[in-house]
Amino acid sequence: MNWTLEVVIVPVTDIDRAKSFYADQLGFNLDHDAMLGDDARIVQLTPAGSGCSIVIGKGAVPEMPPGSLKGLQLVVPDIHKARAELVERGVDVSEVQVLGENPRPVDDPLDNVGFVFFSDPDGNGWAVQQISSRA
Repeated sequence: MNWTLEVVIVPVTDIDRAKSFYADQLGFNLDHDAMLGDDARIVQLTPAGSGCSIVIGKGAVPEMPPGSLKGLQLVVPDIHKARAELVERGVDVSEVQVLGENPRPVDDPLDNVGFVFFSDPDGNGWAVQQISSRA
């Protein structure tokens, strides 16, 4: 049996601001934006190529303090291109950092160990890791 992670709830204070950040600045696809009554709204967005989406909202999602989610991680084949795209989209992103040593020989010394970091407007923390090939 396959067990797939397909949705992560991201706690935010302002749904529209977060929707704009994830869709316009990060380039996530807007899957849907649904009102489920006067006090409930769900917005689902998915990174290009990902099988896992994020959900932001109110009323119909678990309550968590905005900005409390840390360690969300995206994977890209080229960390420098990904960083350049984030900078071009106005995201405050770290410089490329190398964390540790490669566990196996690779063509690109940043594979598995090249990262950049950013936060959404509420302070939810994201990492982007380079993995261009898998064992």
